[in-house]
Amino acid sequence: MAAERMVVVGGDAAGMAAASQARRLKGPDRLEIVAFERTGFTSYSACGIPYWVAGDVSDRDALVARTPHEHAERGIDLRMRTEVTELDVAGRRVRARELETGREYWTGYDKLVLATGASPLRPPLPGIDAPGVHGVQTLDDGQALLDTLARTKGRHAVVVGAGYIGVEMAEALVRHGYEVTVVHRDEQPMSTLDPDMGRLVHEAMTGMGITVVGGQAVTEIRTGEGGRACAVVTRDAAYPADVVVLGIGVRPRTGLARAAGLPLGDSGGLLTDLSMRVRGYEEIWAGGDCVEVLDLVSGRTRHIALGTHANKHGQVIGANAGGDYATFPGVVGTAVSKVCDLEIARTGLREKDAHAVGLRFETVTAQSTSRAGYYPGAEPMTVKMTAERRTGRLLGVQIVGREGAGKRVDVAAVALTAGMTVEQMNALDLGYAPPFSPVWDPVLVAARKAAKQIRTAD
Repeated sequence: MAAERMVVVGGDAAGMAAASQARRLKGPDRLEIVAFERTGFTSYSACGIPYWVAGDVSDRDALVARTPHEHAERGIDLRMRTEVTELDVAGRRVRARELETGREYWTGYDKLVLATGASPLRPPLPGIDAPGVHGVQTLDDGQALLDTLARTKGRHAVVVGAGYIGVEMAEALVRHGYEVTVVHRDEQPMSTLDPDMGRLVHEAMTGMGITVVGGQAVTEIRTGEGGRACAVVTRDAAYPADVVVLGIGVRPRTGLARAAGLPLGDSGGLLTDLSMRVRGYEEIWAGGDCVEVLDLVSGRTRHIALGTHANKHGQVIGANAGGDYATFPGVVGTAVSKVCDLEIARTGLREKDAHAVGLRFETVTAQSTSRAGYYPGAEPMTVKMTAERRTGRLLGVQIVGREGAGKRVDVAAVALTAGMTVEQMNALDLGYAPPFSPVWDPVLVAARKAAKQIRTAD
């Protein structure tokens, strides 16, 4: 009996996790695996790029979990710098083009895995493609930025966008000795937080010497000598820039899927079932940054581009494609980041998310410290908690503080996944010792305050 063929489109986290898991379950005599990757790298941590640029990670190769050679040794036919340009769903085949030679060919499949990732948002502005303007989506992007930083004499840098990548890249540029300006269109940085919590991030970044300009949409990247970027222009001002870094966000890379007629959600991500099969297509799976996932709190699908999800998707896909069984039930939207010594974390719904799905809720904000107040190194921390009115069900938590703040969000993530109320959270038996926490952990301080407010709400 001839071996089945599984074709994987995309060689990063989701795609190669799927390929590796399927290979563990089925040998080459039962399952042939062909994977296409348009870049020169596989299985790397894009989330680590800002820390490599900053100098915390000294070697680019440290971000690579498994090289193309290592995948090949495990019996995966991995075709690098080869881009899939067309899906023929009816004929069960994909068209690929070798980027170095231009050669094109078709490859048939019995099982197809789409792990095409996400594309960085790059608005069609004058000067957006000028030398000195950088995205930071791939390892090649990171290397190009480092090369620019090494040869640039000026010391002004502008980051466009103030999400996770934007604030992380602001820190990286500060570490390189640049005067950094962050320009963004929202009221406050970190739009994944409520504005009142984003204001804390703004204040902290300003205290670090970073200029933060909110409520300003970029209209142009002005160019100067040699056509290089020299300023970022908004409606109200121009900010000098020897280097420009784009951190505006990403969108699902689903052009192939759209052209093939596969189902997409509101954000343009592929829609799958619990087994990560594309809805309505028994032989096609999708995972990683190109899909939408179920938000367990709101009950709606949403696009979240995170390596944690991508790796889990790949494991689920590989298990199912390899003849085993696994599911991915959904997410609660947990994320954590930092800018210099400020830690930023969130999980669950923001206020506007809760409004959008028709929930009635209460919010509280609690001030606490990372350790017992008398213990050396105790740092201030702000915890905002949102709970459903009457039921007290936890809906979301946001945390901004110094050392020890960020990973506290994991307690809230577990509580959200379990569907706990703030009253139940208040009774959690969390670890305590003065070097690690006050007697009442900051998350429990917020839960206690939220429970009281729920009890007294109309």
